[in-house]
Amino acid sequence: MHVDTRYLNNHEVAVKAKWSIGIVLIGGVVALDLWSKSWALRTLSGGRSLEWFGGLVPINLAFNRGAAFGLSIGDDPRWIFIPITIFAVLFLGTLLVQAKADDHLRIVSTSLVIGGALGNLYDRVRWDRGVVDFLGPIDLGFMLWPIFNVADMAITVGAILLAISLWTEELDEPKGKTSPDAPASGAG
Repeated sequence: MHVDTRYLNNHEVAVKAKWSIGIVLIGGVVALDLWSKSWALRTLSGGRSLEWFGGLVPINLAFNRGAAFGLSIGDDPRWIFIPITIFAVLFLGTLLVQAKADDHLRIVSTSLVIGGALGNLYDRVRWDRGVVDFLGPIDLGFMLWPIFNVADMAITVGAILLAISLWTEELDEPKGKTSPDAPASGAG
């Protein structure tokens, strides 16, 4: 039996690329998130605030002990969010492992969400003040968009991309496969 080594080499390259993309994105999001939160803590302590882009993006330090958009669950919700986050990271890690080496949308989306989740998990584990947020609130004209951070941006973008990935995967699956022995529809 002859094995085409070109296929194996191409497959190995694709698998290495998959893991390289995942590791770089996860590590990059975590590093940028932790660096930006450190910057915010140093720069915005004591009630100081800044404005970026001509005032479009206010920069204010806040600590979010709740869920997304400041939703609160009890007095010390971090003990609820820590295990939920760990479970989510493990689930997304499974999706990443199962992703085909050429499914770049799935690889990028899961890596972004994992990186963002780990960035916010770090804050929840290190102290009870909550997750460091500093971007916003942003006035959209009809509402104030809640304050957020780099991890939140990665989670949001990654979740949208993951939804698109799952939706397109569902569209690509053949619908109602019929066996060759099955009668044609409409035959009477």
